[in-house]
Amino acid sequence: MNKSNKPWLDSYPADVPEFIDAEQFPSIMDLFEDSCSRHGAKSAFVNMGHELSYQDLEQQSRAFAAYLQNYLRMKPGERIALMMPNLLQYPIALFGAIRAGLVVVNVNPLYTPRELKHQLRDSGATAIVAVTNFGNSLQQVIDETSVRHIILTHIGDSLAPHKRTLVNFVVKYVKKMVPKYNLPGAISLRRAITEGKKLEYRRPELKGDDLAYLQYTGGTTGVAKGAMLTHRNVVANVLQVFAHFGPRTLHDKEHAVTPLPLYHIFANTVSMMMIMFLGGNNLLITNPRDLDGFVSDLSKYPFTMIFGLNTLFNGLLNHKGFCALDFSRARFTIAGGMATQQHVAEKWQEVTGMPIVEGYGLTECSPVVAANIHTTQTFEPTIGVPMPSTEMRVVGENGGVLPVGEAGELQVKGPQVMLGYWNNQAETDAIMSADGWIATGDICRMDQRGYFNIEDRKKDMILVSGFNVFPSEIEEVATLHPKVIEAAAVGVADEVAGERVKLFVTTKADMTEAELKAHCKKHLTGYKVPKLYEFRDELPKSNVGKILRKELRD
Repeated sequence: MNKSNKPWLDSYPADVPEFIDAEQFPSIMDLFEDSCSRHGAKSAFVNMGHELSYQDLEQQSRAFAAYLQNYLRMKPGERIALMMPNLLQYPIALFGAIRAGLVVVNVNPLYTPRELKHQLRDSGATAIVAVTNFGNSLQQVIDETSVRHIILTHIGDSLAPHKRTLVNFVVKYVKKMVPKYNLPGAISLRRAITEGKKLEYRRPELKGDDLAYLQYTGGTTGVAKGAMLTHRNVVANVLQVFAHFGPRTLHDKEHAVTPLPLYHIFANTVSMMMIMFLGGNNLLITNPRDLDGFVSDLSKYPFTMIFGLNTLFNGLLNHKGFCALDFSRARFTIAGGMATQQHVAEKWQEVTGMPIVEGYGLTECSPVVAANIHTTQTFEPTIGVPMPSTEMRVVGENGGVLPVGEAGELQVKGPQVMLGYWNNQAETDAIMSADGWIATGDICRMDQRGYFNIEDRKKDMILVSGFNVFPSEIEEVATLHPKVIEAAAVGVADEVAGERVKLFVTTKADMTEAELKAHCKKHLTGYKVPKLYEFRDELPKSNVGKILRKELRD
């Protein structure tokens, strides 16, 4: 594509390059070691009031890598699963595994035994690091997998001794959050790190096209598949996001807040690795659904930026304690994972003073593909422009590229695009072309500025009497009502219209169906108005808080 086909380049600020050097660091290991070398004794992560410096992270991850190499005899290329929420143990285990040359399989700790078994068996993982809270789920499936080595950690294991004892006691005996389990031969992560400090670490030779992660898709459209992300994929995306947002950040003075789980690729690449590349400090939120605890943590931390998504922002805005926080140091918020609703973004900026800068990505792209320009001072209801070194196009049903303003499927090309799906060539061929383009499954259109607008998921489109209805539009309208907290729209079969719209909502006050329907009629044309309504206490969500329409359809 020439520049005439890239109108977004005219929107790039002068300090954002068109291209990045994806070979700047040969591997994630090199990028990590560079960050630790540059930032040394500075605090890298904070969790439950305890800090982990870059220096300590380097030493503990090296010790864990030595343990994996020498004691467990794991070889480069073997898969190791990590199953834990946002704790200081996560970056230690992650970078220890990477430095041993292993391939990381990130696992959602809330998986059911069935989901856990699928991911462990499909990936062929031979080791797992898990929090004891989920030992019972692991016990139920371990014999049906290839896992030979089990490494366990308690929630408080990276805290100071007195606090570690207290937290672990409360979690196990007071809150009773650790169901009984029996995993013979399991060892503790603390012991592995202690033993590893006595062992020789051998630095492996890692190349850009070596696998770094098997990052499983959420499974919202079927059985979860393992996206093969290489070291080059992830390094490129860190550098792309840095090139795009870096000019706005405070670099090594940044104090970020990460409530999204690090086992999710957005938080992993952007919230964790990009902030480490800056040399910033990162507050890890272990349980963001505990809004009281979350707000309490924020009250003690001089945050300058926050990562999140629409449901999280909405939840915080409905918490009185959050609205009373000191936002004087806060500068901006990066959103991803799902579309941010405009009224939520506007309320967020009104309360916090921070504009939400929204991005877009997918697991298969490590994940960031596009984002709004970092200089924005107000919310832009688009996904913005492509990352440096990234191309995007909108194609029609016949595969032809569509002109500006027309809606079709979004396709992406760039150094962050995965190799393919693990052991699944058919699914790989279904979305990836021989010349490097990947089909996203999202309906999109590009405007005259080169900004892209996501209309909806292709598979979520509702077809009413031949008219396309986008669930996101229905949901946006529903949540404009002051009594509605969250909404999800799906299509259900109808003999006459083909499909009709059903709306699920949660509310903050008593509300009738007639009241909600009248509200929708006021803002939507006739065929878009939901015909069915269901009020619920909560809506099903993914591990990052994205509402799962598929579960509601089922």
